[in-house]
Amino acid sequence: MKVRIGVGTGSGPMSGDVLATLVEDLEARRFDSLWWADVLTVPGDDPLAAMAFAAGRVAHLKIGTTMVLPGRRPVRLAKQLATLDQLSGGRLLVTFVLGLRLPAELEALGVAAGDRGRAVEETLPLLRRLWAEDDVHHEGACWSLRGVTVEPKPRQRPLEAWLGGTAPAAQRRAGALADGWLPALCTPAEAEAGRRVVEEAAAAAGRRVDPEHFGVSIGYTLGEPPADLLRRVMVRRAGAGSPDATDAEVQDLVPNGIDQLRSLIGRFTDAGFSKFVVRPVVPPRSWARELDILAQGLLDLQT
Repeated sequence: MKVRIGVGTGSGPMSGDVLATLVEDLEARRFDSLWWADVLTVPGDDPLAAMAFAAGRVAHLKIGTTMVLPGRRPVRLAKQLATLDQLSGGRLLVTFVLGLRLPAELEALGVAAGDRGRAVEETLPLLRRLWAEDDVHHEGACWSLRGVTVEPKPRQRPLEAWLGGTAPAAQRRAGALADGWLPALCTPAEAEAGRRVVEEAAAAAGRRVDPEHFGVSIGYTLGEPPADLLRRVMVRRAGAGSPDATDAEVQDLVPNGIDQLRSLIGRFTDAGFSKFVVRPVVPPRSWARELDILAQGLLDLQT
């Protein structure tokens, strides 16, 4: 397997100078990618704007996002992502997610919690058509299009779209629709079981997910974790339909220190996962120091 290590920006906005330095340092150290989450109601940069800025600073680093798909209009999104893929020279990585199941976030998205899955099931295939076809006609529960053509088309043919999510419905959706699966807040055992669900759903749909297209987004700490970290983890897992974690499993959900993080990645690799986004739960005081630690502890795992 081709193991790749990407870095998530974590929470909070960045200044242009900080982001420019971070992007250049990641490229110099040969990390695979830099990722942004997509959350409307907490502080943080918009992923499309930030990815466009980052892509213009370097030539090789990939740019990725776990982007909330429900609530986005497909024609505009298809054009935005295709343009970004063209301008970056085909370096765009996209994993679509349902978004946080929080009242403020759902209100901002304008999509009811129970409607999000159906929105993805209609919108993702439509995006693929807009990226590949001209004169697209579509009649569905969410969208109606009559003879729409989106230009430019993506540089990558096809532009891959992965899905996240750990609930069984999300895993089945990934198998039926996506090019890959990137869950978060799961243990290696849960991820391995989920991979089987993804593969079975893909087979039932007459398709196959590439064995190289299974990854995990891992939040980590390098020091004393925040006092309310466990509570926040449990809230997120509950919103994703995952069971409560035991004390022993918490270390698998948010490892503390580079040794725990490296060991956890090794166990995920043993379970058949090869693409990783490691993201600091606590915003680093110094990104240069953070990248030094991550580089020394993890980059030799890339194959």
